Amino acid sequence: MTYELPHPSYMKFFFLCFLLSFSLDLAFFSTTSDNQLLYLGFTGTNLTLDGTTTVTSNGLLELTDGSIYSKGHAFYPIPLHFRKSSNGIIQSFSVAFVFAIRSRYPIISQHGMAFIIAPRTNFSDALGSQYLGFMNSLDNGNLSNHIFAIELDTIQNLEFQDINDNHVGININNLRSMQSNPAGYYDDRSSSFQNMSLKSGDAMQMWVDYNGEDKKISVTMASLQMGKPTRPLISANCDLSTVLQEPSYMGFSSSTGTVGSRHYVLGWSFSMSKTAPVIDIAKLPRLPRQGPTHQLRILEIILPIASAIFVIVVGVVAIFLVRRRLKYAELKEDWEIEFGPHRFSYKDLYHATEGFKNKFLLGAGGFGKVYKGILPSSRLEVAVKRVSHESSQGIKEFVAEIISIGRIRHRNLVPLLGYCRRKGELLLVYDHMLNGSLDKYLYCHEQKPTLNWPQRYWIIKGIASGLLYLHEKWEKVIIHRDIKASNVLLDSGMNGRLGDFGLARLYDHGTDLQTTHVVGTMGYLAPELVSTGKASPLTDVFAFGMFLLEITCGQRPVNSNAHGNQPILVDCVLEHWRKGSLTEAVDTRLQGNYNVDEACLMLKLGLLCSHPFTNVRPNMQQIVRYLDGDLPLPELTHTDMSFSMLSLMQDEEFDPYALTSIGTISGVSGGR
Repeated sequence: MTYELPHPSYMKFFFLCFLLSFSLDLAFFSTTSDNQLLYLGFTGTNLTLDGTTTVTSNGLLELTDGSIYSKGHAFYPIPLHFRKSSNGIIQSFSVAFVFAIRSRYPIISQHGMAFIIAPRTNFSDALGSQYLGFMNSLDNGNLSNHIFAIELDTIQNLEFQDINDNHVGININNLRSMQSNPAGYYDDRSSSFQNMSLKSGDAMQMWVDYNGEDKKISVTMASLQMGKPTRPLISANCDLSTVLQEPSYMGFSSSTGTVGSRHYVLGWSFSMSKTAPVIDIAKLPRLPRQGPTHQLRILEIILPIASAIFVIVVGVVAIFLVRRRLKYAELKEDWEIEFGPHRFSYKDLYHATEGFKNKFLLGAGGFGKVYKGILPSSRLEVAVKRVSHESSQGIKEFVAEIISIGRIRHRNLVPLLGYCRRKGELLLVYDHMLNGSLDKYLYCHEQKPTLNWPQRYWIIKGIASGLLYLHEKWEKVIIHRDIKASNVLLDSGMNGRLGDFGLARLYDHGTDLQTTHVVGTMGYLAPELVSTGKASPLTDVFAFGMFLLEITCGQRPVNSNAHGNQPILVDCVLEHWRKGSLTEAVDTRLQGNYNVDEACLMLKLGLLCSHPFTNVRPNMQQIVRYLDGDLPLPELTHTDMSFSMLSLMQDEEFDPYALTSIGTISGVSGGR
């Protein structure tokens, strides 16, 4: 049997068709040859995607889709050999990409994106938010990560020592950048620095170059219509041969937090040992138009009709507007204009809580009720506290303090997002914590599971870290004045966060806080606060000591028994300490499943912090060192602890500042 070969003319025709099809793929999708790649849009590409990352219908690589607390990744699927030999040095390489960041709000975006080179593409164990989708709290800073990243960060995180909320950074195995700079470029003509806003929503260009001979990393950025500036934005000396594994993957990672943002990549090129191919911006897919357009078309139809029936409906509209204005009326004065971005409208808060219905009530106390809500525009979960405020005296200073405190960001403090003011009422808006307040776990046994000892110890250390930041690490000294279990909230990871800054006071470092009226919760008030009305960091330490005893013993600072008495918790723990039976004070619901040394440390430290004499109490810096094991606990003798808190509080002549005999103390004596 014989077969005839196709006629040569047919062979040429099919070969030309194949070349034409292949060239079209190269033009609109990607090219890879000689360790180079070029993407002019991403339609039809075979990138490795996960999380919220998708390719839009017009070819945009969308890393995050605008949802909150999300993360996404996109990697080139083939691992790259950055060394010519397995043990050789990293070759020079060049990367260019065009990106854009868009947020629900024009001035707020969370959290950012990064170009990364890593030994893997699976980052399911990484966290979103400030960890940008490729790190977590355990592996951050580990040399075993073998990760090189260029971060484009749109929020200032003090944990990682970020310089501002609009910066570019070079990261090596760590989210704390080895070098960073505000986003922008150096003009070739004037050599002046030109600022750029990462969260502007505009497309921007980024170049990352590594010189293998000089061991130097250069990062450059510019607006879309510009050429590459001569002077890089950041230059850093680093030998990537000690960082990257062979082979490694490259791609992008992105994450969002409480504010939904979209992170786009429009084009991407790479070259090994050569300059990355130029990205032709004319061939890139277009970003979606910002802002609503369909409303304008609707208005063009409705306005002629509305003008024709205006006379009929004007009365109804006027009545409706008056009633609506009264319903959502706010109190706003000229001096509040400067606080505009931090002020919420009462209408938004009203709809977020469905009119402050009881089904959204999270808790109530002496200073107001707290409601859960979902903001209608951003779908952000918030906690809204309604506080009565009849007097206008001091309200300007109070609001200024609220706004100042709202700038604080710490992993163990509940973010205060802003406020709203009505006649006789102040509303404070906080980030909502998923697992509620700590006191529900300590006392509402039928509603919440019992906290185990590691959880309690972790919460204690977290609150101590937050208080240290308030007292000593922030730009002003902040006195919380209401530290207690019900004001400690638990996030989704069961991390303790100190909340309710409604009573907080702040003042400059090195100055005295002026005497004020006594506020706080009975059982947590230091003796000198009751007698003088003057709050200080040491009055917070006293309340923290009571909190330590409360969470370790599972009892309130002041209890009521069947005989009508009100025993004080610190006196009960003191009695056990004197008898050498300190472990008998530990919460019985733990059923003995706890670290004895840690529990005894908590009880002794609680006694030390809640001592009636101020100069015996440690400051928060010392407390954190005690908890971390960096400093031995001071020693108090039985003579020093021979007091009854109940008796002292009833003694009108008691002076909490009088004790001067205890100067240097070195480990708490007494049995377990």
